[in-house]
Amino acid sequence: MTSTPPSRLRADAAHNRRALLDAAAATFAEQGMDASIAQIAVRAGVGKGTVFRHFATKSHLVAAILCDRLDEFTAAGTALLDAADPEAALLEFMTTGVQMQARDRCFCEAGAGIAHSDPEVRAASGRLFKTAEALTDRARRQGSVRADITGEDILLLPRAAYEAAAPMGDVAPDLWRRYLSVIFDGLRPEAARPLPHPAPTSDQFAAMDESATNGGPKAQRRRPGGPDRLEQAAKEADSSS
Repeated sequence: MTSTPPSRLRADAAHNRRALLDAAAATFAEQGMDASIAQIAVRAGVGKGTVFRHFATKSHLVAAILCDRLDEFTAAGTALLDAADPEAALLEFMTTGVQMQARDRCFCEAGAGIAHSDPEVRAASGRLFKTAEALTDRARRQGSVRADITGEDILLLPRAAYEAAAPMGDVAPDLWRRYLSVIFDGLRPEAARPLPHPAPTSDQFAAMDESATNGGPKAQRRRPGGPDRLEQAAKEADSSS
């Protein structure tokens, strides 16, 4: 479990937890994953000890934020399931995905593998996959996207639009819309040719997450003395003061 569910906490503790999540999400969105626990505590108006009472490590804190973001994305998709035009609904869902990454570096970086070993994050990811597949299936049955496109494809492709435009984000913040349109045109069935590789499966997504957590390429790129080690040092310093 990421942390004790809010329903089991006293009202003031639940308030502190929500304040911490909001402060951490805002700090990570602005500064990325290198933001410190001390910065988050100051923003939330609590001490570092309060942070660690709710979240044992920075990874647990990131996992809780990521669950919030995944559920937000899922809710946006669920609201589109009854839209009159499945094609427009699918495009709006993908647009939401890029917008979330563009405004929130934590969502983008964490979605690349950080904290995906957490069971609550896996459950939230599963809910998102089901929603993405339902939206994709409606568009396939409408004939507006090619028959070999899957929900997993739809979840991965917004990242491509975001990354293509990211180097020019400061001078052309809406450039990603151009690349998302190019990508979406590529989903249409007109003049479609067989794809050289099958779509990723949900099992492959899980394997990617485990690789990132257990020593795969993403894990190997993490600095020695990364966030969790720094957090432990901070906790030791707190206990000795």
